[in-house]
Amino acid sequence: MTTTLTYEAFLDEVTTLLTEMYDMADDAAIKLVMQAQDAEYFVIHDDKPELRTLEQAKQEAVALYKARQNRVETQQKQQRAQHQRGGPKKR
Repeated sequence: MTTTLTYEAFLDEVTTLLTEMYDMADDAAIKLVMQAQDAEYFVIHDDKPELRTLEQAKQEAVALYKARQNRVETQQKQQRAQHQRGGPKKR
């Protein structure tokens, strides 16, 4: 039988997994989870208790980390492209 976590325990587990799996600082992991929560990423987990499992927490930690990495890579590419074009255009 799979154990269902409370919503708060689920978010705590996702945060803990981010620190353990990706060696993120506690503050960074908390910020990432809070940003996802603010963006309503976890609404479905609040509505559907069957999604608040340890296995699902691991899947969500991976998804959040990958999304964060994709954002960072996109920002870096944009900055490099802007730099190669000579910086932002002045008005």
